[in-house]
Amino acid sequence: MQTFSPDRDIPADWWTLFQSAPLDELVKSALRDSPTVQAAKATLRSAQENYRAQWGSLLLPGADGSFARTRQKTPGAAFGAPQFGSSEFTLFSAAVNVTYRLDLFGASRRQLEALRAQTDYQRWQVEAANLSLTANVVTTAINVASLRAQIAAANEIIASQQDQLEVVQKQFAAGGAANSDVLTQSAQLAQTQATLPALEKALAQAQHRLAVLAGKTPDTDTPPFDLDQLRLPVDLPVSVPAKLIRQRPDVQAAEATLHQATAQVGVATANLFPQINLSGSIGSDALQASQLFTGGTGTWSVGTSLTQPLFHGGELLHKRRAALADLDSAAAQYRETVLAAMQDVADTLRALEADARNLRAQAAAAEAAAKSLEITRKQFTAGGVSHVQLLIAERQYAETRQSRVLAEAARYADSAALYQALGGGWWNRNEVAKQ
Repeated sequence: MQTFSPDRDIPADWWTLFQSAPLDELVKSALRDSPTVQAAKATLRSAQENYRAQWGSLLLPGADGSFARTRQKTPGAAFGAPQFGSSEFTLFSAAVNVTYRLDLFGASRRQLEALRAQTDYQRWQVEAANLSLTANVVTTAINVASLRAQIAAANEIIASQQDQLEVVQKQFAAGGAANSDVLTQSAQLAQTQATLPALEKALAQAQHRLAVLAGKTPDTDTPPFDLDQLRLPVDLPVSVPAKLIRQRPDVQAAEATLHQATAQVGVATANLFPQINLSGSIGSDALQASQLFTGGTGTWSVGTSLTQPLFHGGELLHKRRAALADLDSAAAQYRETVLAAMQDVADTLRALEADARNLRAQAAAAEAAAKSLEITRKQFTAGGVSHVQLLIAERQYAETRQSRVLAEAARYADSAALYQALGGGWWNRNEVAKQ
């Protein structure tokens, strides 16, 4: 019996609540070997390194060392003395150049803020990839178990119908049944057998998908999951909307995108104001490399520059307006993501409630159909009912058996969907809890 607990938290390894050791191992393998997760982590590392690179470039002075050897010819006329002719010489130069941009109007800081927001976005994309992967592994495993149960039910029904066909054939041979009864029973058996290829195809595809989700080739063997080996989580968590917003990776990613958009507005605004750069160099010029940094060869310079945009054809103004429009778009997308998250949880909770009622009804129907079929078979053997009535009882039993399997699988899948909708418990992982 599942109950909802508003104050119950979600464990980071929520899939262990289904109490299946093969499922636990498969999820761990998927998190370790999945190309999707590996790609997301690599993208995060790239964003982190870009942020660190820009932090040093924008906030700290830049220094570069240079060394040059030039052979040049200079006429005396260049110095106002043409009578001295021309002179040829080799000049060696070595210098250290330093530049620094004064961030008076915050352009560099806001640019760094945008890069930091991009890093946060990629971090939430990693969490989203982890959550999506684990949920897909669990639901695919449940689908495999469901298909295996449906195939087992179909085989059981086929075996029963084959037995019944033999009975009808014997009755026909003894003159107790018509040939049409034999043909009808044969057709019923063939129809049931025809359902197996589609189920077996779907099972093979689900097993292939499960292997690929785990980062393996499709021909890799996967565990033979069985619905009877899974356990429904007893206490299901329910989060209030405010907490839900802080938990879901997609909401956090949308918030990071909004943060990045606000920073870009700051960058576009700062670009409208003057930019001040400081520069300086110190070095040595000499005619011989061995004379560098000796007396009389030293050079130095110190300077500052101020650039005030005056006319760019409206470029800077329109770029700021574009940044404001991007901010409006990011804000709207954030609201849409929050609303979609709330809808996702509400839909899943309603689905679980419906699943419970449906499973109870299907279980009762399957039990009643099984008893009815058993009685009808005995009556048919004794000649108390017609062959048509037996076929009806067999069809009802087959339909209720399949419906019960589907209802049970839906309840497992929707339980997993609830954990996914509530964020997956990433905040309870050890490395996150230590931050």
